[in-house]
Amino acid sequence: MEIREKVVLITGASAGIGLATARRFAAAGAKLALVARSADVLNHLAEELKGRGSNAVALPADVSDPKQVQRVIEETAQHFGRLDVVINNAGQAARGTIADLNPDDFQKIFNLNVIGPLTAMQAVIPIMREQGGGLIINISSVVTKMNIPGIGAYAATKSALNMLSDTARGELASEQIRVISVYPRVTATDFGKNALGVRRQQPQGSTNPSDTPEFVAEKILAAALNEADEQYMDK
Repeated sequence: MEIREKVVLITGASAGIGLATARRFAAAGAKLALVARSADVLNHLAEELKGRGSNAVALPADVSDPKQVQRVIEETAQHFGRLDVVINNAGQAARGTIADLNPDDFQKIFNLNVIGPLTAMQAVIPIMREQGGGLIINISSVVTKMNIPGIGAYAATKSALNMLSDTARGELASEQIRVISVYPRVTATDFGKNALGVRRQQPQGSTNPSDTPEFVAEKILAAALNEADEQYMDK
């Protein structure tokens, strides 16, 4: 899809991958609906992007709440007259082995990582059907292709999102609604620091190579432009 002048909604736009993606899509000429919980940060970002000549609107919301998700989808379509791309980026991790994982933590991240994107998809599909198509980009994780002790809950939520994406891709293909899964690797953001559950000290001197948020944002833009079913960081 050509991104210039397209209306793009990004959840989790206030920091990390979402922030970098908002800036990258703005540079590509998109009109942006910025969604996150922090109104102050979103408003500042919207003003920053407007100062660079972009059309951006801040829509504060908690995307773990289906009613708020429905609202921002509707407000975006009303504000811009259409909605071409939804990027379901907001997410959170939870630490803990299967034996000691707090079920409440799992429920919280499930609501954010799975129910949030599902609600966004259900809200935007009728809009995209009416306008003749659109693009849904769900940000998954490469950990869904691995088996890493201590993050099974997070991987499970993203695996559930993968299945929703794969199924929706087939269901919606004939209506020109494309569904893409993007698989970031370890990224240099505060994502790990914000994880729920037990915090474990990383051994001194150990290093984990990380992609920058800007690198991941470039891959998300490539996914939107090329419309591949899946976008990995090494392709």
